[in-house]
Amino acid sequence: MLEIDHASKLFNPGTPDEKVALMNVRLKLNPGDFVTVIGSNGAGKSTLMNIISGVMKPDIGEVRIGGNAIQELPEHARSRWIGRVFQDPMAGTAPTMSIEENLAMAYRRGEKRGLGRGVNASRRKLFREQLSRLGIGLEERLGAKAGLLSGGERQALSLLMATFTQPRILLLDEHTAALDPARAALITSLTEEIVRETKLTTLMVTHNMEQAIRLGNRLIMMDKGRIILDVPESRKSSLTVPQLLGEFERISGSALSDDRIVLG
Repeated sequence: MLEIDHASKLFNPGTPDEKVALMNVRLKLNPGDFVTVIGSNGAGKSTLMNIISGVMKPDIGEVRIGGNAIQELPEHARSRWIGRVFQDPMAGTAPTMSIEENLAMAYRRGEKRGLGRGVNASRRKLFREQLSRLGIGLEERLGAKAGLLSGGERQALSLLMATFTQPRILLLDEHTAALDPARAALITSLTEEIVRETKLTTLMVTHNMEQAIRLGNRLIMMDKGRIILDVPESRKSSLTVPQLLGEFERISGSALSDDRIVLG
């Protein structure tokens, strides 16, 4: 489904600020895989997501979806296949547009956008049905501006917008990190439910090690632009946080030091 073949990315090459963001990364996700990604700050997680989504191109290497190379396609051209939810709840919605206008825009992902015929009776019914799945009452607030929603409500809306047209790939970029514990738990639960029901091929970056172990069928750990650990489902189910920390120290030769890492 998703293949990354020998992808590398170097920032500020030839300068004192040169930094290896990705180095010869190879990764393959099969249809229906739910892969969690853990690693310290600067490990290359966000760069990996940006290269998949088209925010940036790899210096070398290929990105393929369904066997088709897409690394030369711009972000908007990939959006028909890729849904993404960001860490910042403000990033996934247009604040001055209503809930239904945001959903109408997402409904036409990958097409030329416009709202002239974006919201009609049949689509409004669909939007209500989809919003009701969230269980937080947004189906009764279709005309409300997205900017007036709470962070958790906006993130729930962003998650729905990223998934209800069933893209081939779902990217979750620390999408619960900016929320309070109660809202984070809600969004995590919604994520599990939506991914399970739709069988979306999903790549989720998280700083929560317990979450990385508990969710999905596979876990990868990154460090200094490389994938240093790839844990399959058969081993992941019995993995513990101390064991994962031990694996990082054994492979990298140093302790995992990042204030943002949450152990459980």
